[in-house]
Amino acid sequence: MKKLHLLASAALCVAAASSAMAQSSFEKEHAASFKEKGIAKLDRLNRDETQVFCSDPAALAGKGDPKKREAIEKANMATIKQPSDGKYLGDWKVGETVAQSGRGATWSDKAGTPNGGGCYNCHQIDKKEISHGNIGPSLWNYGKVRGNTEAVVQYTWGKIYNAKAYNACSNMPRMGHYNLLTEQQMRDVMALLLDPASPVNQ
Repeated sequence: MKKLHLLASAALCVAAASSAMAQSSFEKEHAASFKEKGIAKLDRLNRDETQVFCSDPAALAGKGDPKKREAIEKANMATIKQPSDGKYLGDWKVGETVAQSGRGATWSDKAGTPNGGGCYNCHQIDKKEISHGNIGPSLWNYGKVRGNTEAVVQYTWGKIYNAKAYNACSNMPRMGHYNLLTEQQMRDVMALLLDPASPVNQ
């Protein structure tokens, strides 16, 4: 019996070592397949703790270590910065343009060029849209259904700023955390979602 345990332990060690070597080899090949160009630097390949955790298929399926998931969500929550002037809502008309733009952060863009939110890629924003994504929930009547209490406003801001604070492996980009959208752009998207005059809430 003891011999069987030793053999099983040895097999597990070999499997773990093989897996680590395969992972290392994959990461080297992966890195070698990318070249820096314009604003697209190789540091985009660097994964933080959240991305490493969510690269595990089990974690992505919601079956990862629950304590680790909770710690990651807590760490992401701590990154959320509230608006510098305390104002959460901007101009919904500008917000609609931001939400419908998928442009930005590519090698051909100049540093400092504003990005689009690309919200339409994952969400329905307006009932008149012919085509929209369905990875995320529909945003139609977002404010009309949820209201605009302080809790809703702060939750919505936080979700846009860093969605992984609420769901560690959310597919939603961390718009504020990675400076994909400026603070003003986030205010404008907030207005699109919550302003009663916005077409989203008609």
